[in-house]
Amino acid sequence: MPSPDSPDDIKTRLNLETSRIHWHELQTYYARGQVVRVAAKLDLLHVASELTADNKAQFEQWMGKGDIGDVSPDLARAWYDRNAELWAVVIAPWVLVQDRSGDNLH
Repeated sequence: MPSPDSPDDIKTRLNLETSRIHWHELQTYYARGQVVRVAAKLDLLHVASELTADNKAQFEQWMGKGDIGDVSPDLARAWYDRNAELWAVVIAPWVLVQDRSGDNLH
């Protein structure tokens, strides 16, 4: 029987699934409320692995600090206007996005 993925195995797999994507390509997911903003100071792969592990306590802590959350309408508009290139990883049904350009408005 195969052993469950270790945290390192999960991060390695997620790293292969992480890519850059322009904001215009994410409009459908944003409209569905499936896009989750991740602050640039956080490690996107760590956040994705914690979501995969269903670590609710960690997510509540990040959300309480404003490090993770919805994409505000103002931020979405700013990203749309410049068609921001974001780092993204899909943890269905969520798309985690991170703006590493330094132009964050939150």
